[in-house]
Amino acid sequence: MHVIVVGGGVTGLTAAHRLLAAGLRVTLLESSGRFGGKLRTGRVAGVRVDLGAESVLARRPEAVDLAGEIGLADALRSPAVTTSAIWTRGALRPMPQGHVMGVPGTAAALAGVLSDTGLAQIARDSELPPVEVGEDVAVGRLVADRMGREVVDRLVEPLLGGVYAGDAYQISLRSAVPALYDALRDHDTLLAAVRAVQRATPPRAAGEPVFAGFDGGVGTFAEALADSCRARGGALESGVAVTGLRRTARGWAAALDDGRSLVADGVVLAVPAAAAGRLLAAEAPAAAGELAAVAYASMAIVTLAFRRADLGTLPRGSGFLVPAVDRRVIKAATFTTGKWDWAAGADPGLFVLRASAGRFGDSGPLEWDDDELVRAALDDLGEAAGLAAKPVDSLVTRWVDGLPQYTVGHAARVARVRGYLAGLPGLRLCGASYDGVGIPACVASATRAVGELVRTLPPGPREEPGE
Repeated sequence: MHVIVVGGGVTGLTAAHRLLAAGLRVTLLESSGRFGGKLRTGRVAGVRVDLGAESVLARRPEAVDLAGEIGLADALRSPAVTTSAIWTRGALRPMPQGHVMGVPGTAAALAGVLSDTGLAQIARDSELPPVEVGEDVAVGRLVADRMGREVVDRLVEPLLGGVYAGDAYQISLRSAVPALYDALRDHDTLLAAVRAVQRATPPRAAGEPVFAGFDGGVGTFAEALADSCRARGGALESGVAVTGLRRTARGWAAALDDGRSLVADGVVLAVPAAAAGRLLAAEAPAAAGELAAVAYASMAIVTLAFRRADLGTLPRGSGFLVPAVDRRVIKAATFTTGKWDWAAGADPGLFVLRASAGRFGDSGPLEWDDDELVRAALDDLGEAAGLAAKPVDSLVTRWVDGLPQYTVGHAARVARVRGYLAGLPGLRLCGASYDGVGIPACVASATRAVGELVRTLPPGPREEPGE
């Protein structure tokens, strides 16, 4: 049995790995010249750094477990520091604790970040009629209505912006913060629902990190996954785009931009929603229409290297977030060599950091040239963290349409798409556009898609994926 995987990001690589483990023949096709998608490493001043995703959620097991399967368990690293900050109202302020994606369980949890007026408004939640979320609601709208806009603008928005580069007033509560959505079905106030989520969250063991990285960067995870697929006999081709899909008597035929046509028993689409929609336009026009409606945000990462001797006092903590309401160019900064010992050890004389820019509906900074973007980032970093030195090297990485937006109704849209595709045997969708944007979510999405696909194929001497 032969399965084509379209897309060579972490989702497509995971799908290929699972299919090969189940005993199928796999061809993975990636339109760009490299595998890994938004998992990518590069070098700045000779130090290897992540240019895309730089950590995985360690408390969710899928990515960590897969790393063990491909021999990377010993490469997992915990952050050297976990304290972070938020740059708002003219100062770097410690990141509050005791909240769920910025929504507090008590007003005291946000002391120091909100004004006295903003803190006082949080108590309004208990005085209002019982909360109603219906089928879905925007996170920002709900929280602003119950607790005031300052909670959203100063904390919810930058936290959600760090994940989606999105607009909190449009992002779906059901898809982006599902635990809180579920809790609100059983509680009358946001405060009570947040406390219920906190009680239901298993406590962390001493020293257990929330996030983890890899020695050499998260990009090495994708590289090792691709190597594992090749070692199992998978055919991985980069620089080859699929231009069309059609059903055949055997299963599926994929038209390629180099003139070839590949036939297979099944297809896994691990590409962004818009690309999947274009490929499904002929066979599933209703699904294609839904997929075309998924919006995306673009962002840029500015990576900078400084001589430690030029900096004087080094910034503390792992980095900081920046609320959009403060109208800065950057939306976040990560102190790479402060956060990851492997990066600090690569050249002890350097301090490397990265700043990100670009939000949904505001891609203007991405249109600037690299020098302009670097200067703007340095201006913000200077004001926020006192960085006045000149960098010895810089690198700008643009991720155009890199982050899907989980707007209100996203879960229902995904369900409709999968319902339309249920009548097309041998075809499954997976990836960040559907089931979560983090690396563990992408691994889980691929594993689920492969499991469903394998069960629809004719029986043969195969094992279930993941066994």
